[in-house]
Amino acid sequence: MRSPLFSRARLGRLAAVVALLGCALALWQFVASLPGVDDLTLASPGETWDALVRDRDLLASEAVITLQEVVLGLALAVLLGVGGAVAMHLWRPLRDAAYPLLVASQAIPLVVLAPIFVLAFDYGIGPKLAIVALICFFPIAVNVADGLRAVDPDLVKLVRTLGADRWLALWRVELPSALPYFFSGLRVAASVAVIGAVFGEWAGADRGLGRLVLLANNQLETARVYAGVVVLAAMAVALFGAVAAAERVFCPWRREVAR
Repeated sequence: MRSPLFSRARLGRLAAVVALLGCALALWQFVASLPGVDDLTLASPGETWDALVRDRDLLASEAVITLQEVVLGLALAVLLGVGGAVAMHLWRPLRDAAYPLLVASQAIPLVVLAPIFVLAFDYGIGPKLAIVALICFFPIAVNVADGLRAVDPDLVKLVRTLGADRWLALWRVELPSALPYFFSGLRVAASVAVIGAVFGEWAGADRGLGRLVLLANNQLETARVYAGVVVLAAMAVALFGAVAAAERVFCPWRREVAR
């Protein structure tokens, strides 16, 4: 039996989130109103809200550019991450050789990689997609690889004895069993994809929220900076929520366990 949409547990979690957010806003307002805090250093919640309303058209147009970079880069990371995980799962020597390289790729700061990608792919959307894909590739590939390895080998042997070849067993048994791991990695990737897009825009771009925040900071438009950060945070939360909703659709048994 399905739980109601507004169950007591869900309302309690929502109330906790609202209360915590209210406390954070109150603390933000208190610090911003201190005598020694300059408006150029810290914009108050009210000033940030005014900037959100005043610059809503500008913020919306730049957010569309950044969201496009995030979604396309995340899609590229899913394609490469799942494909790489499957290849490592099917071929053990590849996993032994590639896994250390995956870990090493995460040790290189994005601040260093972003200008290199700009030089390699010019100032178009290419560098942003490459950076987003790189930062999102690791959690997806590692989680899917772990999910494939966690499949019960006896179950795979069973379907093989029933006549399924290696690819059919992978498609019908191993990949569906690894879906929760995939969505766990995708949630992490969706959260950090916005960071990759912003770094890419800082390295070289003429559009995007990251570029807007950088310009506003140089122009001492502090309220606009905070407004841009709020929109970026909302974008990351929305992507995380979209992935969580997709997980509830494709992995309904996880929803039952979480109740």
